[in-house]
Amino acid sequence: MPTPRTDADNLLTPSEVAALFRVDPKTVTRWAKAGKIGSIRTLGGHRRFRESEVMELLGAEVSE
Repeated sequence: MPTPRTDADNLLTPSEVAALFRVDPKTVTRWAKAGKIGSIRTLGGHRRFRESEVMELLGAEVSE
C-alpha cells in the first residue's frame, strides 16, 4: 500500500526546479544523474523531484 503524500512531498518537474535554481532543466537532470539531487521516476520515465528536498538544497545554497 503506497504511503499517502503530504504537502511537503509535492513533486516538481525539472523545469520547476531549474527555475528555482536559475539553471537550465538539463542541468537539473545532470545533477540527478550524478546523485547531487534525489529524483523519482514516473511510470512514463519522467523525473520528478520532492519539493521538500529541493527547498532544503535551495536554503543550503542561499546560506553559503
